[in-house]
Amino acid sequence: MRFSEEAWQQNAGLRKAIHRLPFNTELAAGTLSRERFRFYIVQDAIYLGQYARVLALAAAKAPEIATLQAFANSALGAVAVEQALHGRYLQEFGVDPASVMAAEPTPDCLAYTSFLLATAYQEPWEILIAALLPCFWIYWDVAQAITCDAAPDNPYRAWIDTYADPHFGEAVGRVIGVADEAAARTTPRIRAGMLVAFRRSAQYEWLFWDGAYRQRGWPVFG
Repeated sequence: MRFSEEAWQQNAGLRKAIHRLPFNTELAAGTLSRERFRFYIVQDAIYLGQYARVLALAAAKAPEIATLQAFANSALGAVAVEQALHGRYLQEFGVDPASVMAAEPTPDCLAYTSFLLATAYQEPWEILIAALLPCFWIYWDVAQAITCDAAPDNPYRAWIDTYADPHFGEAVGRVIGVADEAAARTTPRIRAGMLVAFRRSAQYEWLFWDGAYRQRGWPVFG
């Protein structure tokens, strides 16, 4: 069984839980509050800035030029699409991009990006690729699940269309291919580590969306 198939099957329950999150069900229905979506888009912009750094580290750690090119072209291209989407919504909500970079990451955002950065510096390339994959794949999966049912006048239609776009799906497929090839070449121990890293990132995806819905920030004492 390919790594991607095993990882996807192992996390079937978690994926269903992500689909059922109030953030995603209300986004699909077009009833998600603007306050919650604004909270999410600011934190996602912060996350994406750190994610791009991790992608650069992953590209630098690639074992060969051909793999580096395949990964970088797909992953960085997908990030560029996401950044354009963020720009659109930040403008719509009247948020200055400079203020986003100065904003404080939430506990969920900081934990997720810290995990990815630690993985980039401490783990083999194969495990890093596995940790990066859920961000692409789960977004594609969620968008595919809701795109047909979402109304044309859904206020979040641009979000849905971006992640459901076939070009984004093709980029996701290429990153999956890189991960499968890496898993096929590595040791059983590292392959097992890839599965652990994939699941942890998928869990962080759940936390990120749940935290955005709850607008979960840092506790304040006194």
